[in-house]
Amino acid sequence: MSATSTAPGQPLPCDLLFTHIDWLITVDPQRRIIRDAALAVKDGQFVAVGKTADLMGQWQASQTIAGHGRVVIPGMIDNHLHASFQLSRGLADEANAQQFLFEHMYPYEAANTREDVAVSSAFAALELMRHGVTCFTDPGNYHPDATISSVLATGMRLVAACSCFDKTKSVMGLLPASMIESTGACLEKTEALFERYLGQHHGRLTLSASFRGMNNASDELITGLKDLANKHQVKLQTHACFSYQTHDASVSATGKAEIERLESLGVLDENMILVHSGWLEPQELALLVKRKPTLVCSPSSSVHNGYGYMAAGKHPELMAMGVNVSLGSDHASSGVVDMVQEMRLAACLYKEVRMNPRVMPPEHAIEMATLNGAKGVGLQDRIGSIEVGKEADFVVFDATQPEWQPLYNPVSNLVYSATGSSVKDVFIAGEQVLKDGKLTRIDHDALMQQVGEAGQRIAARLDMKKLLKGFWPVQ
Repeated sequence: MSATSTAPGQPLPCDLLFTHIDWLITVDPQRRIIRDAALAVKDGQFVAVGKTADLMGQWQASQTIAGHGRVVIPGMIDNHLHASFQLSRGLADEANAQQFLFEHMYPYEAANTREDVAVSSAFAALELMRHGVTCFTDPGNYHPDATISSVLATGMRLVAACSCFDKTKSVMGLLPASMIESTGACLEKTEALFERYLGQHHGRLTLSASFRGMNNASDELITGLKDLANKHQVKLQTHACFSYQTHDASVSATGKAEIERLESLGVLDENMILVHSGWLEPQELALLVKRKPTLVCSPSSSVHNGYGYMAAGKHPELMAMGVNVSLGSDHASSGVVDMVQEMRLAACLYKEVRMNPRVMPPEHAIEMATLNGAKGVGLQDRIGSIEVGKEADFVVFDATQPEWQPLYNPVSNLVYSATGSSVKDVFIAGEQVLKDGKLTRIDHDALMQQVGEAGQRIAARLDMKKLLKGFWPVQ
């Protein structure tokens, strides 16, 4: 299949021809898997997708790459990652929801400077791309300009936001002083972010409105951000229903569960992204099916902190009823930032808790990590699948690695045995941003040195004895 018909004997020019791909998983409308496949890319878009024998006679490329021993999939979309939390590994273990947020992560976040957030965000982009992610959604922090500049410098796509809380205290706890802002200040800084960046950075930057948590957001903030999102035609995102504690806190404070509260405010619709969405009242299931927001399942986060929303959640059932469900890795403080591992966790955990091996097949997990993620951020016409006319975001796995062999079914191997560590190359809009596991735009070694230095700075500002957990003595 190609964008332009070719006269016999007159190959068309293109920028890149990727040939002899062992397995190409397209996630296109027909969900084709093509053997001995090829891709032609011109001006950042796929102009042909098909068999190597066909495309090699139709296209003449400035650069040709052979894909022997490779599996290629669309660039993955991580629909929820706190880039500013990338330096927090090991600081929030064995903590329940209230402790995780108010005793660990919010103090950590309050201790971050703009410089720290810049390093953390670049580090997040590095780890995401090394594991095959080409676009991610950030729920916001207090230095969004630092996140935007650092992430875009790597060549990655980003859905950015400002962090908004306007209720200082909830039944969950008290926010650090530096994170306390008024409703008006939250709305003003969100509007200012839109004015600075909308339409900038050649389509690699998308914006959203964000209130970080239901229990620390007033009705006025939620409806005000929704008005801004509608005005600027962007998504509105929030965390919702990730633990029984937050679920119960909403009922105690407002008389409504979280999804019911959003419905009562008139903000629940297809332009919302709800992260987690595991602890639901029965009537809230009907609301989600009716309003069809995008849900983000983050299994590693739930497993690490024991939130239980993979046990209580209804993501497979909601998907079957037409709700768009995507995947997110959430944060480095829960360990992995690897969408391949998130796919396996989502598929296998739901099989386990349902005691049903047919629940969440690997094909659904791959859709969640690619096309569903693109739908969630409104980019499904541009990315999320490999098909003519879409932007050329794709990931190349080294299928000669042991976890890929023997290779009878690449869909099964990808979800059930591979990890993101077998990613070899990543292309975004036709540009190779990862080559042989190394970023092409920034200095990997220099960034890792900055990561170590930033970690030391942050540790010096925090009570590490209070944050670190462990039963074994350190000498």
